[in-house]
Amino acid sequence: MEMERTNRMNALFDFYGSLLTEKQQKYMLLYFADDYSLGEIAEDFDVSRQAIYDNIRRTEQILTDYEKKLHLVENFNQTEETLNEFSNYLKAHYPNDKVAENYIQQLKKESVE
Repeated sequence: MEMERTNRMNALFDFYGSLLTEKQQKYMLLYFADDYSLGEIAEDFDVSRQAIYDNIRRTEQILTDYEKKLHLVENFNQTEETLNEFSNYLKAHYPNDKVAENYIQQLKKESVE
């Protein structure tokens, strides 16, 4: 469960992180990406552990609210799934069609940028 939460927060951060304050970004990166403990972050920023905990929880809610409104992560995941299904279909039915496979790879690349 904790790994799912971390993966979800990292995905949300990838899409919406630039909308957060600098402090929120730093806390989220340290906690979710760098696996710092609340105590370690609190020590680095000379604030209480509770302050870090509260800030991270509020920021998690902000990121979740952005996703509920904008659906960027959901749409990205759906697009990736569709491209994978199409790629599998091509490989099964048109294994020698390298042009179509190159188009799919280009679409995947562009969706990440």
